[in-house]
Amino acid sequence: MVVISIFDGKRLNKETFRIDAGRMREGRYSDAYFSNIVRILEVLSGEGYTFRGNSDIKGIDGSAVQNGDISVEMQFFTRREPFSLVAGVDEALAILQECTGYFDDDGTFVNTYKGLEVEAVHDGTFAYYSGDPMEVQPVLKIRGRYRDFANLETPILGVLSETTRVATNVYHVLVAAKGKDVLFFPARFTHYKLQALHGYAYYLAVQAYNQKYYKNSRPFVSTDDQGEWWGAKGGGTVAHSSIACFLGDTAETVIQFSRIMPPEVPRIALVDFHNDCVGETLKVMRRMFSAYWELYRSGRHEEAQKYKLFAIRVDTASNMRDVSVPPLGDKKLDCGVNPRLVWALREAIDSAYAKWEIPYNAVETAKLWCREVKIVVTGGFNAKKISQFEDLGVPADIYGVGSSLLENSSENNTKNDYTADIVKVKVGDRWYPMSKVGRMACDNPDLEKIQ
Repeated sequence: MVVISIFDGKRLNKETFRIDAGRMREGRYSDAYFSNIVRILEVLSGEGYTFRGNSDIKGIDGSAVQNGDISVEMQFFTRREPFSLVAGVDEALAILQECTGYFDDDGTFVNTYKGLEVEAVHDGTFAYYSGDPMEVQPVLKIRGRYRDFANLETPILGVLSETTRVATNVYHVLVAAKGKDVLFFPARFTHYKLQALHGYAYYLAVQAYNQKYYKNSRPFVSTDDQGEWWGAKGGGTVAHSSIACFLGDTAETVIQFSRIMPPEVPRIALVDFHNDCVGETLKVMRRMFSAYWELYRSGRHEEAQKYKLFAIRVDTASNMRDVSVPPLGDKKLDCGVNPRLVWALREAIDSAYAKWEIPYNAVETAKLWCREVKIVVTGGFNAKKISQFEDLGVPADIYGVGSSLLENSSENNTKNDYTADIVKVKVGDRWYPMSKVGRMACDNPDLEKIQ
């Protein structure tokens, strides 16, 4: 068992999620067939209806069962093989707390959450699935009157599926990156209202990876909302549009960024604007070190740090061959951010100082300044591509990953969704197995009772 207690074992406060309780209670987010069963059960309850059919439960008299008020046990489980990094449980609990209940004859919502028995794992728990739905690890179990929470199945499954999918995708990318930092860049590929949820899933994955592999990868998000649930701010440096505002002069763009922005913001130069990453990198480095050395030699060391180039970022499009890369006639080897381009950049960065006209006493400082510049690679990266880079020993220091972290299926087409089943019903004071063929009540040692 691996549980990531990122809040000292405490769950996220339900106010964090800003649940649209009014519309959710009305069933606006529920598949219609759940609203249908709620309506039917409520009518049957009002009629005092008792069961008149043939029960699957042997040895009991079902004629006394009031179907409208039947209590059930429902379990929720992931179907991603071989495991999922579970996330979204705290939001699922918030939905139950706010929206379990019914509307009385006056249209007032009566909250009956306290009548439920709920067990749940923590966000950050690994749940395993072999592909056999008879051997699952539920992440959430609910016992109670079914019509009070039937409408919540759809939104709960959605919350669990979305958040867990992203967390698990991020985790696989981190494993592929072998401890190198992974920048979280999917904000532009999804609705803005999902940024906080996705950023939280990413943070959980970073913590899970660090704990399991004894690493110290750091979380980096690009928007403030991605960090809202765990107290982080978005970070970023120069975009292509910034360079366009400086008439295509990358070096001038970075110089002005460095002059104006606070020193704690890393100086990362985006160098593919003209499809000449090595050439642009060398221009940026020359300008930045010149500004750095001028301040450093005059004793203004703190101010000089504003011109310490942290990294260059290469984002060459997959249909473009950078001029630094000699053509081999194969798009997979020639185009985009490929190993040959990164190796060329590393060699150029490390030796850049040798071509500068600088005083003798600046040489060692310049050498160190150059070799501390990192390489950030972005554009089309996923776990498979990162693994290829790592296996080849490509000198990329940081990976920026975007849309692949949101993919709805892994590379081997493993399902990422959750499902929920009623697995028991209560008759009198006893619970009896009751599920569709191929499903049964299962257990998970990581489940804990929710007070």
